[in-house]
Amino acid sequence: MQFTVTDAPTRERFEARDEAGAVAGVVTYQLTGNVIAYTHTEVDPEFEGKGVGSTLARAVMDDARAKGRTVVPICPFLSEWLVKHPEYEGIVARSTRKVK
Repeated sequence: MQFTVTDAPTRERFEARDEAGAVAGVVTYQLTGNVIAYTHTEVDPEFEGKGVGSTLARAVMDDARAKGRTVVPICPFLSEWLVKHPEYEGIVARSTRKVK
């Protein structure tokens, strides 16, 4: 199954859609200047286990890299995904301070 990921900036989220156009999952974000905080990943139960989360994670990280943004991974799913994908480490903000 193929999913298309697009940015919906007015809703502050990326959306993954299936071939029929149904929303399979989303990653929400907050953009401040050149810093993007990915706050939540949600996959529709109908699409769980079909790679939607990973497709979204790769798409949002590739988008941030292409736009020269620094990523703050607040979302636990994305944080875990990044552990397995060190190729994105260069654009991820790592800090022990809490985001205000």
